[in-house]
Amino acid sequence: MIAAAAENNALGKDNDLIWHLPDDFKYFKNRTTGHPIIMGRKTFESFPRPLPNRKHIIITRDKDYIVDFENCSVVHSVEEAIHSVKNEGLAFIIGGGEIYKQGEPFAHTIELTRVHAHFEEADTFFPEIDGTVWELKSEKFHPKDERHAYDFTLMIYERK
Repeated sequence: MIAAAAENNALGKDNDLIWHLPDDFKYFKNRTTGHPIIMGRKTFESFPRPLPNRKHIIITRDKDYIVDFENCSVVHSVEEAIHSVKNEGLAFIIGGGEIYKQGEPFAHTIELTRVHAHFEEADTFFPEIDGTVWELKSEKFHPKDERHAYDFTLMIYERK
């Protein structure tokens, strides 16, 4: 799983991010390019177009949902999405909140950008990371600067 979440686990509001962190976007692009990305329908629809050089697996309960883009497929459960990438070397669950919650039991690693702020206005949240299940393996702090309004830390967790 790969995500950016505030200290109160806020992910976004109205199907959009609350912050703009260019270096985090760059990290996300570098990590996910060339690999399948698994997401919910609302996350997919938040993109102006599919992200380049990535296979998109879109989860929806709507059996009539159709996507007319190359490199995009529609499935109807997290299990079906996971099954569809079983022969891939690496795939990423990229959100939203409910997909993270359902996908967490299948994940081996969580790459979390922890934004050092609280966003009470958020309407979507990342699930709590259970310290009995996940072990923090590395962290790299990025201070706020002229391009980043918030401090953040890239945290890598691995399943124990």
